[in-house]
Amino acid sequence: MLDPLSEVVGLLHPRAVFANLISGRGEWAVRYGAYGKPGFCIVLDGRCRLAVDGHAPIDIAAGDFILLPATPAFTISSFDPPEPVLRDPDAVPNDGREVRYGEPHGTPDMRSLGGAFVFDGADPALLVALLPAVVHVRGSARLSQLVAMIAAETTEPRPGAEFARTRLADLLLVEALRSATAPSAPPGLLRGLGDERLAAALGRMHAQIERAWTVAQLAKIAALSRSTFFERFTRLVGNAPMSYLLNWRMEIAKDLLRRGELTAAQIADRIGYGSGSAFSVAFHRHVGLPPSRYARVHGRG
Repeated sequence: MLDPLSEVVGLLHPRAVFANLISGRGEWAVRYGAYGKPGFCIVLDGRCRLAVDGHAPIDIAAGDFILLPATPAFTISSFDPPEPVLRDPDAVPNDGREVRYGEPHGTPDMRSLGGAFVFDGADPALLVALLPAVVHVRGSARLSQLVAMIAAETTEPRPGAEFARTRLADLLLVEALRSATAPSAPPGLLRGLGDERLAAALGRMHAQIERAWTVAQLAKIAALSRSTFFERFTRLVGNAPMSYLLNWRMEIAKDLLRRGELTAAQIADRIGYGSGSAFSVAFHRHVGLPPSRYARVHGRG
């Protein structure tokens, strides 16, 4: 049985498109425009400063992992930087070549690995909705190992490299999501999973999405009164329980429609609707397109 976090990663179908070695020496500063796609970086040696637009600058050091779900414009620099050099994020090499900042020769003061995700499945907005704008994890050996393995599969590809990068990206994303399952996370699924009682209810909702759940049933699973459960769920998850269930059903439906393996009636049964017509009406109202048109526009075939 998949837990909610595994379901999210499974829907996204992530793959790391690249991972480059990035190094800096001396005094330097580089500013990147907004990229829009989820980007990540892990510092291997030394230290530097990262200033993401709209957020206070942070100092990052060896072992630190950064995930930017939407990668807005940002500046990365040494600690006494000159005027930043402007760079286009879409022009960064994606073949594993080293990207050098500052002095071009000599032992670097800072080395890191940076890359980006692309998703073959759900809209990446699903990830943005789950995470804070800047995920900063300090000293994670597991994340360091995963990024290093992705880099190796990029710079020295062997047979099966594409498959290996995709599976490693799954693991990398799971580790990053786990790190954000904390009281400091924004309202959303991850914040809810950080609450032991809500996690029990969320797990059952995801495991039996076809069931006609009521707030009272879910409150009982969470061992809370109905009113306390409703307030706590709404505050931490960011949606009322039945609204969250509807949203998740629609995400599952969109994934099944993109796959093109089931009819609307079969999808309706899979996610808890009594008929294909009832599902079609609900889907059209929620997504803005009837299921048949959504499948034609977004299908993978």
